[in-house]
Amino acid sequence: MAVVPDPHRLAPIDVAVIGFTGDAFNGEIAPALLELVESGVVAIIDLVFVRKAADGSTSWIEVTEDEAPDAFGALADDPLDMLSDEDLSSIADELEPGTAAMVVVWENRWLGRLAGAIWDSGGFLISQDRIPHDVVVRAVTALQEQ
Repeated sequence: MAVVPDPHRLAPIDVAVIGFTGDAFNGEIAPALLELVESGVVAIIDLVFVRKAADGSTSWIEVTEDEAPDAFGALADDPLDMLSDEDLSSIADELEPGTAAMVVVWENRWLGRLAGAIWDSGGFLISQDRIPHDVVVRAVTALQEQ
Protein backbone atom coordinates (compact mmCIF):
# COMPACT_ATOMS: atom_id res chain seq x y z
CA MET A 1 0.00 0.00 0.00
CA ALA A 2 1.24 3.47 -0.88
CA VAL A 3 2.29 5.87 1.83
CA VAL A 4 -0.10 8.83 1.73
CA PRO A 5 1.88 12.06 2.14
CA ASP A 6 0.93 15.10 4.21
CA PRO A 7 -1.11 17.15 1.72
CA HIS A 8 0.38 20.39 3.07
CA ARG A 9 3.87 19.20 2.16
CA LEU A 10 3.02 18.25 -1.41
CA ALA A 11 4.37 20.31 -4.24
CA PRO A 12 1.92 21.17 -7.04
CA ILE A 13 0.43 18.14 -8.79
CA ASP A 14 -0.11 17.96 -12.55
CA VAL A 15 -1.83 15.46 -14.78
CA ALA A 16 -1.27 14.99 -18.50
CA VAL A 17 -2.99 12.82 -21.08
CA ILE A 18 -0.54 12.10 -23.88
CA GLY A 19 -2.08 10.62 -27.01
CA PHE A 20 -0.48 8.20 -29.44
CA THR A 21 -1.40 7.07 -32.91
CA GLY A 22 -1.83 3.33 -32.75
CA ASP A 23 -2.50 1.40 -29.59
CA ALA A 24 0.96 0.16 -28.62
CA PHE A 25 3.43 1.66 -26.15
CA ASN A 26 7.07 1.18 -27.09
CA GLY A 27 8.65 2.44 -23.87
CA GLU A 28 10.74 5.21 -25.44
CA ILE A 29 9.26 7.74 -22.99
CA ALA A 30 10.22 5.71 -19.91
CA PRO A 31 13.90 6.76 -19.75
CA ALA A 32 12.98 10.46 -19.89
CA LEU A 33 10.44 10.04 -17.09
CA LEU A 34 12.87 7.97 -15.03
CA GLU A 35 15.55 10.66 -15.40
CA LEU A 36 13.14 13.26 -14.00
CA VAL A 37 12.25 10.98 -11.08
CA GLU A 38 15.87 10.05 -10.27
CA SER A 39 16.95 13.70 -10.35
CA GLY A 40 14.22 14.62 -7.85
CA VAL A 41 12.45 16.98 -10.23
CA VAL A 42 9.18 15.00 -10.14
CA ALA A 43 7.59 12.06 -8.38
CA ILE A 44 5.21 9.89 -10.39
CA ILE A 45 1.96 9.57 -8.45
CA ASP A 46 -0.04 7.58 -10.98
CA LEU A 47 0.65 6.23 -14.46
CA VAL A 48 -1.92 4.44 -16.61
CA PHE A 49 -1.99 3.31 -20.24
CA VAL A 50 -5.38 3.69 -21.94
CA ARG A 51 -6.37 2.13 -25.26
CA LYS A 52 -9.30 2.37 -27.61
CA ALA A 53 -9.39 -0.50 -30.07
CA ALA A 54 -10.51 -0.13 -33.67
CA ASP A 55 -13.89 -1.62 -32.68
CA GLY A 56 -14.36 1.12 -30.05
CA SER A 57 -13.78 -1.05 -27.00
CA THR A 58 -11.63 0.53 -24.31
CA SER A 59 -9.20 -0.75 -21.69
CA TRP A 60 -6.49 0.51 -19.39
CA ILE A 61 -3.48 -0.89 -17.62
CA GLU A 62 -1.94 0.54 -14.45
CA VAL A 63 1.85 0.75 -14.62
CA THR A 64 2.01 -1.70 -11.69
CA GLU A 65 0.19 -4.45 -13.60
CA ASP A 66 2.10 -7.30 -15.23
CA GLU A 67 0.76 -6.33 -18.67
CA ALA A 68 2.32 -2.85 -18.48
CA PRO A 69 5.30 -2.24 -20.80
CA ASP A 70 8.50 -3.45 -19.11
CA ALA A 71 10.31 -0.17 -19.77
CA PHE A 72 8.00 1.56 -17.28
CA GLY A 73 8.60 -0.94 -14.46
CA ALA A 74 11.04 1.32 -12.61
CA LEU A 75 8.33 3.98 -12.41
CA ALA A 76 5.88 1.67 -10.64
CA ASP A 77 7.19 2.61 -7.21
CA ASP A 78 4.07 2.48 -5.04
CA PRO A 79 1.76 4.85 -6.94
CA LEU A 80 -1.21 6.40 -5.14
CA ASP A 81 -3.84 5.45 -7.76
CA MET A 82 -5.34 8.93 -7.88
CA LEU A 83 -7.08 8.25 -11.18
CA SER A 84 -10.48 6.62 -10.72
CA ASP A 85 -12.12 4.17 -13.10
CA GLU A 86 -14.52 6.99 -13.98
CA ASP A 87 -11.59 9.27 -14.87
CA LEU A 88 -10.02 6.60 -17.06
CA SER A 89 -13.30 5.67 -18.70
CA SER A 90 -13.87 9.32 -19.59
CA ILE A 91 -10.37 9.61 -21.06
CA ALA A 92 -10.80 6.38 -23.02
CA ASP A 93 -14.14 7.54 -24.40
CA GLU A 94 -12.47 10.67 -25.82
CA LEU A 95 -9.86 8.69 -27.77
CA GLU A 96 -10.26 7.96 -31.45
CA PRO A 97 -10.58 4.24 -32.31
CA GLY A 98 -7.15 2.66 -32.83
CA THR A 99 -5.33 5.12 -30.57
CA ALA A 100 -3.92 5.13 -27.07
CA ALA A 101 -2.94 7.52 -24.32
CA MET A 102 -0.58 7.56 -21.38
CA VAL A 103 -2.09 9.29 -18.37
CA VAL A 104 0.52 10.48 -15.90
CA VAL A 105 0.02 12.27 -12.59
CA TRP A 106 3.14 13.77 -11.06
CA GLU A 107 4.24 15.91 -8.16
CA ASN A 108 6.52 18.80 -9.07
CA ARG A 109 9.10 18.04 -6.38
CA TRP A 110 11.28 20.95 -7.46
CA LEU A 111 8.62 23.17 -5.85
CA GLY A 112 8.27 21.13 -2.65
CA ARG A 113 10.40 23.29 -0.37
CA LEU A 114 8.60 26.43 -1.52
CA ALA A 115 5.18 24.81 -1.00
CA GLY A 116 6.13 23.86 2.57
CA ALA A 117 7.51 27.33 3.30
CA ILE A 118 4.33 28.95 2.00
CA TRP A 119 2.19 26.71 4.24
CA ASP A 120 4.43 27.28 7.26
CA SER A 121 4.11 31.05 6.70
CA GLY A 122 0.32 30.88 6.72
CA GLY A 123 0.14 31.29 2.98
CA PHE A 124 -2.17 29.47 0.61
CA LEU A 125 -2.63 29.17 -3.12
CA ILE A 126 -5.36 31.40 -4.49
CA SER A 127 -4.94 30.63 -8.17
CA GLN A 128 -2.67 28.67 -10.45
CA ASP A 129 -2.96 28.40 -14.20
CA ARG A 130 -0.90 26.78 -16.87
CA ILE A 131 -0.53 28.60 -20.15
CA PRO A 132 -1.37 26.09 -22.91
CA HIS A 133 1.63 25.10 -25.02
CA ASP A 134 0.08 26.27 -28.29
CA VAL A 135 -0.51 29.74 -26.77
CA VAL A 136 3.15 29.92 -25.70
CA VAL A 137 4.30 28.84 -29.17
CA ARG A 138 2.17 31.52 -30.83
CA ALA A 139 3.40 34.22 -28.42
CA VAL A 140 7.08 33.32 -28.83
CA THR A 141 6.70 33.08 -32.60
CA ALA A 142 5.09 36.53 -32.67
CA LEU A 143 7.98 37.94 -30.61
CA GLN A 144 10.50 36.39 -32.99
CA GLU A 145 8.74 37.98 -35.95
CA GLN A 146 8.97 41.49 -34.49
